[in-house]
Amino acid sequence: MKSHYRAVVIGGGVVGVSVLYHLAKFGWTDVALIEREVLTAGSSWHAAGGFHALNADPNIATLQAYTIDLLSEVEKESGQNIGMHMTGGISVASAPERWEWLKASYRVFQTMGIDDVHLIGPEEIAKRCPILNTDGILGGLYAEREGHIDTSGTVHAYAKAAKLRGAEIIEHNRVLELKHRPDGHWDVVTEKGTVVAEHVVNAGGLWAKQVGRMAGLDLPVSPMEHHYLVTEGLPEIQALDRELPLIVDLEGFTYMRQEQKGLLLGIYEIDHKHWNMDGAPWDYGIELIQEDPGRIADELALGFSRYPCLQTAGIKRWVNGAFTFSPDGNPLVGPVRGVANYWVACGVMAGFLQGGGVGKSLAEWMIHGEPEADVYGMDIARYGAFASNREYIRQTTGQFYSRRFVMSYPNEQLPAGRPLKTAGAHDAMDAAGARWGVSWGMEVPLYFAPEGFVEKPTLKRSNAFDIVGEECRMIRDGVGLIDIAAFSRYEISGPNARAWLDRLLACPLPKPGRARLAPMLGENGKLKGDLTVFNWGDGTWWIMGSYYLREWHMRWFEAHLSEGVGIRDISDATVGFALCGPSSRKLLERLTHGDVSNEAFPFLACRSLDVGVLRTKVGRLSVVGELGYEIHCQANEHAVLRNLLLEAGRDLGIAEFGYGALNALRLEKSFGIWSREFTQAYTPAETRMDRWIAFDKADFVGRDAALREKEKGSPERLLVTLEVDATDADASGYEPVWHKDRLAGFITSGGYGHTIGKSLAMALLDRQAAETGTELTTHIVGVERAARVIPASPHDPEGRLLRT
Repeated sequence: MKSHYRAVVIGGGVVGVSVLYHLAKFGWTDVALIEREVLTAGSSWHAAGGFHALNADPNIATLQAYTIDLLSEVEKESGQNIGMHMTGGISVASAPERWEWLKASYRVFQTMGIDDVHLIGPEEIAKRCPILNTDGILGGLYAEREGHIDTSGTVHAYAKAAKLRGAEIIEHNRVLELKHRPDGHWDVVTEKGTVVAEHVVNAGGLWAKQVGRMAGLDLPVSPMEHHYLVTEGLPEIQALDRELPLIVDLEGFTYMRQEQKGLLLGIYEIDHKHWNMDGAPWDYGIELIQEDPGRIADELALGFSRYPCLQTAGIKRWVNGAFTFSPDGNPLVGPVRGVANYWVACGVMAGFLQGGGVGKSLAEWMIHGEPEADVYGMDIARYGAFASNREYIRQTTGQFYSRRFVMSYPNEQLPAGRPLKTAGAHDAMDAAGARWGVSWGMEVPLYFAPEGFVEKPTLKRSNAFDIVGEECRMIRDGVGLIDIAAFSRYEISGPNARAWLDRLLACPLPKPGRARLAPMLGENGKLKGDLTVFNWGDGTWWIMGSYYLREWHMRWFEAHLSEGVGIRDISDATVGFALCGPSSRKLLERLTHGDVSNEAFPFLACRSLDVGVLRTKVGRLSVVGELGYEIHCQANEHAVLRNLLLEAGRDLGIAEFGYGALNALRLEKSFGIWSREFTQAYTPAETRMDRWIAFDKADFVGRDAALREKEKGSPERLLVTLEVDATDADASGYEPVWHKDRLAGFITSGGYGHTIGKSLAMALLDRQAAETGTELTTHIVGVERAARVIPASPHDPEGRLLRT
């Protein structure tokens, strides 16, 4: 063990050795991994070792595909046998909704360019897996590149490959303490002495909590128990001349693979159980938890029914081991805001499937400043301080585990960890019929429904479809009111605020009393935000954006902060409501002595304004493409502002609406949103955000890369608007788009345009298919539908309603 390393990885499971391997592979050879016991001790040694293609997040599915490809490369490079069995795998469906979901998932794989996945029927399933009882099975999704590996062999393969590239591995040496030095480096205090590391990576697995607390962090992870059993040899398998495919029985909560001449049956039980929520004991290692068959009896019965040969099988061993889960089941990866040179790679419950992608992305991040892929779905910054609450972790991790194989729907609202944050007028909106969703812990109204109404989960148009439609028409014809507490707001001040914003944002800065749409770019020229910047004219500025990106954006802002600039996240202190619709000005005039005429208060103007008894900040802009105003007040004034606006607009027919209507209306205007049309994987030109960029500015973050893209001319793909010949379902995102039987791109988001009476979608298409009028096809919930490119903004294409 040396006295100094460029990076120290803490934890010798599959994730830790993958991070170490990728750091060395990408050029950082002065790196070490420190493990308190031996490699694999923790979760890795007892993992079932299966790898699957499916993931609800296409970006993470892509990283899983990378991991599967990497495994054989690491085996060859290291010379260590990993025991790979590429058996193929089948996810089977025995409920009509699940079969629809699998058919839709198949199309998403086509979007991703994965062509070794196929839909198969019960007969083909029985042929591939003759021990499977196919009663009730409607079909399955077969993936060629699924199977299982030897977990210990795989960890040692990563480790040997890393050492061949110059990395060091130190076992039997527990990290005792981490001390942050003034220069940003770390004193890593171990049982065998102290080393200095420029960077520290928490790949602690079951001990990630403790390693986090060494740096003053309480990470949102918890270990949970997980069972599988392994049988003695079975005659039915001994008689086969081939290995069985891996099977996931989605309605049975089980997964199965062959283990020598027996079976391994794993269970995601509904009756979940946490284990040592504050982290595993330090002396825990290559051990197991006492099995509890009674707790998993219902799922076992389903498994034994699906595989009748189990009913007479002898059980060779039970495995009840602990794995670490995050609230949404995805890994926690990346730099931690406010803790320099501290990185996390934990909560990776599917380590042998996702570990390669996690290691690659984190190593790229550490060395190059950004990962190649869009990894927001596993970025630690998707959570804020609220997620460190022990009860929140208990509820959300338990909910995820119990629902691991439970059917989920896009319109489904889950209860764990809720309600957590509510705006001041929440109870009044609730009494008025609000039905709630959640954004980063904040309750947000989706729509307003009559008493007793319950929305039914579905992959198609729900029974709330007409309710949302009425809200849309009300806004277009009169005036609507929507809670905007769940918008992010950042206040920027100080003598160098203007200069800092001018460098951070790619747009020209607005004059005093004006606002402007503000793209923000990474150094690679790709998008980092679709924001709005306000110049209040008194030396203070606001940046506004998506509420759920608060930690992510604050990490970015603080990483680029300069002298003479102050930034505050005021999102919880400042809230508000937005007025939308042609009667908005008439209503606002009744509550203020200020001049809000079009001449005095034009589109994209902003200023302080008295509204009733409240002193507010108002911006004239609208996400729905109508005359509108965003009215911001203090958090303790939220309920008062709502009452003022509703009372003043009573005779104008004012009604509240939710984010379901807002989504439908923004599609009618071809307005993109973050995580759909705009992500850190996309460039300004292909998303048409380049029209807001001031290329003539002397300097801004990402300028050189954006200029290179501009000089190339038209990008290879473009964001367009589609009209879809849908009937009972609309696009939701990642559906493939076909042009003359060729994959031409994919849908970024979709829905129904209630006021124009058309199913709409936005899509990223290659240039040959992006011309207006091009006839296309897509698949909505797995069903082929005709579609065509239409001009942007099918409602009010000239934008006159916004500006008059």
